[in-house]
Amino acid sequence: MEADLRFRAMGSDAHVIVLGDPHLLDLARDRVDDLEQRWSRFLPTSEVSRMNAARGVEHVVSSETYTLVERSIAAWARTDGRFDPTVLGDLVRAGYDRPYLGIAVHATGGASVLRRNCGGIQLDPRRSTVMLPRDAGFDPGGIGKGLAADLVVAELLAAGAEGACVNLGGDLRVEGHGPAGGRWIIAVEHPTDEAPAATLVLQSGAVATSTTTRRVWLVDREPRHHVIDPATGRSSRRSIVAATAVAGDAAAAEVAATMALLAPAGGELAAFDELRCDGLVVDQAGTVRTTIGLDPFLATAVAVPASVALR
Repeated sequence: MEADLRFRAMGSDAHVIVLGDPHLLDLARDRVDDLEQRWSRFLPTSEVSRMNAARGVEHVVSSETYTLVERSIAAWARTDGRFDPTVLGDLVRAGYDRPYLGIAVHATGGASVLRRNCGGIQLDPRRSTVMLPRDAGFDPGGIGKGLAADLVVAELLAAGAEGACVNLGGDLRVEGHGPAGGRWIIAVEHPTDEAPAATLVLQSGAVATSTTTRRVWLVDREPRHHVIDPATGRSSRRSIVAATAVAGDAAAAEVAATMALLAPAGGELAAFDELRCDGLVVDQAGTVRTTIGLDPFLATAVAVPASVALR
């Protein structure tokens, strides 16, 4: 039996599909809510908010939060800082100092003395502690949604689901038996066209999209968005407006999509190759470019209905 559920979570639209017991949808929603309570920088009681409020102090955190920080640091190291989870000060200065709905109503530039210093984060795996440097804050960003999708899918399968798909605002993970002959069909939304940028076929794995066309606001007539370029500390300015990565897990796909979006002009597809994954990018003119390795994932031979729309 196939069942699905749509709801709001982590500031995004969430979509969960389960093949098996439909009651597992409640498990998925509760678990996503649990992770949001741990990781949201907008909830003062979250573990991430407590870490940010007391920088320079060790915090004992849950295994989920420890993994989130550990994966974020690893992504920063692997991308030579082109992915950086310590852009919190830059986000605040850009005006992203409250949930996006509040920015959409009234956008203003924020003030923060925080700088980027991912290398200063200290982890102690024996005690499961995290200590942020005194001069930097941590923002889970997209990698948090990707990791949440990974965790929830694994737990749904462990609870007896034959197959599961979790899509959290464009960070998607699928595993197990899919509804289309055992496969999962994913339509990747085009940022400027009604037709999908691509339709992908997966047996298992993850897809993540990063875009500069959503969560956009103006401060003093200057466009701002949530994708911060660590090289400048400002909202990125590239001809590429969307990047989608296919990888083994959603956290890795999110990092790859962000890295491709921030790559120098002409180097976007090479960014996917560097992280050993595949993907596509869309520029301001609406032109779609794909890696050669994406071809086996493209549903070009047959017309198939999408299991889920990735947006």
